Amino acid sequence: MVMDKVNIICMKWGDKFPADYVNRLYGMVERNLTLPFRFVCFTENGRDIRPEVEIQPLPELDLPENIPERGWRKLTVFAENFGGLSGTTLFLDLDVVIVDSIDDFFTYPGDFLIAHDRHRPKKMEGNSSVFRFEIGKYPEILKYFEENFEQIKSEVRHEQAYLSREMYKLGKLQFWSDEWVPSFKYHCAPSWIKSWFEAPSIPQGAKIILFHGLPNPPEAVKGISGKWYRHIQPSPWIEEYWRE
Repeated sequence: MVMDKVNIICMKWGDKFPADYVNRLYGMVERNLTLPFRFVCFTENGRDIRPEVEIQPLPELDLPENIPERGWRKLTVFAENFGGLSGTTLFLDLDVVIVDSIDDFFTYPGDFLIAHDRHRPKKMEGNSSVFRFEIGKYPEILKYFEENFEQIKSEVRHEQAYLSREMYKLGKLQFWSDEWVPSFKYHCAPSWIKSWFEAPSIPQGAKIILFHGLPNPPEAVKGISGKWYRHIQPSPWIEEYWRE
């Protein structure tokens, strides 16, 4: 029996992340996924991206100029005919680090799954670094956003808060197992005094480590926290996983 390919998608816009982030992400997926897959990067600049990656144009999103970048563009993945794709799709941020098999992210039951924002555990809010959905199943998420942007931006700070809220209203909001998707700065790096004596490590059960805010993976390798009040020791083990 021939299995349909699952989709892995990412987005790259602006100059925050160079092409090697896409190339490393593809390499990590290839090493950690046994299912047949289609890897697509949506970007306005595909220069220097490895040939195995399918390049598609960055979807347009009609927003006012000079608004803060809050990841709103990710919501375009909910377009009814997004990228000519179909089926089960896993969205990955470019700065995640995959450390174990990700097959379970496709076999876990549910219509929509997202990482829980464990820094705010009491809130029903996800972290959109890793989420799974079916292409074309929830076009109302994007449609309502485009029609009501001014109202929405006064109610929520960023796209993941809006997405979580709307999926919760639909009764579809589900979270991945917390073990699978730890935050580097909150769950890998020791806190406070311990951070001066212990190096960050991979928590038991981790599959995809999230690097939201600072540090990013290359900074974490060197022990640069990105914040004067947060100390971390170097994490050279990241280079074992974060590679092409």
